[in-house]
Amino acid sequence: MNILAWILVGLIGGIIARLLMPGRDPGGIIITILLGIAGALVGGFISIALDIGNGVDDFDAGTIVLSVIGAMILLFAYRALARR
Repeated sequence: MNILAWILVGLIGGIIARLLMPGRDPGGIIITILLGIAGALVGGFISIALDIGNGVDDFDAGTIVLSVIGAMILLFAYRALARR
């Protein structure tokens, strides 16, 4: 995928993850995009590890779902560490 596709997937995935996990998190649109991109990487690694997909390789619904799942995992981890 090219960089614009990664940014678009990151934006969509980060926004959906934040909507599904409401709460007080720092950051604006840039952090949301980075959260979604990192979430896509995490989701891609998980799909490869579980042998249910080939990771994040295209701009499609599966990529967005992987991005959302990965971003939600990252948000959960951040919130767990921030409480301490």
